[in-house]
Amino acid sequence: MLEIENLMVFYENAIAINNVNMRCKKGVVTGAFGANSAGKSTLMYTISGIILDIKKKEEMRGGERITVLGSITYEGLDIINMKPSERARKGIILCPERRRIFPESSALENLKIGGYLSTRAQAKKTMEYVFTIFPPLKGLKGREGGFLSGGEQQMLAIGRALMAQPKLLLLDEPLLGLSPLIETILARAIKDINKETGITILITE
Repeated sequence: MLEIENLMVFYENAIAINNVNMRCKKGVVTGAFGANSAGKSTLMYTISGIILDIKKKEEMRGGERITVLGSITYEGLDIINMKPSERARKGIILCPERRRIFPESSALENLKIGGYLSTRAQAKKTMEYVFTIFPPLKGLKGREGGFLSGGEQQMLAIGRALMAQPKLLLLDEPLLGLSPLIETILARAIKDINKETGITILITE
């Protein structure tokens, strides 16, 4: 489903990603592990295409130059220069590091925002599934995201990503900063999502 060959990303003269090769098979959970500042988030930004938006903003403000080399093939298509919005429409959805929910919006509103690519029927069905896989969220629908615990926010972030109907779900350090108990709950949920939906998952830690 996803094949990465000789991927390199430079921030000015600093190497953020150095010659990465990776293959993610359809319907399988694949892990990429590394120390802090190893380039895991940059890898996810590059696969999702967000790196192109960052690059454009840096060019507009005269900031650091960002260079991306190598190839990323998704379902047989070379997507290295594809816009992030087009990648999202093709099912590549990123759940970023540190949750990045909308803190002043309710949990329900966060989920609805995630469903912008879905039909009404798809959104309804997926939301029901999100509440099944993450039962605590159902009772917290009206609570603002900023008032949720770290574990609840991570459940919400993953749920929001599911609302976008991913074929390839990118989970960037979803267990970061959580208690061992919540880590176990989320790890089990991620496994269940893959098993029950067949969504291909790439996870970094």
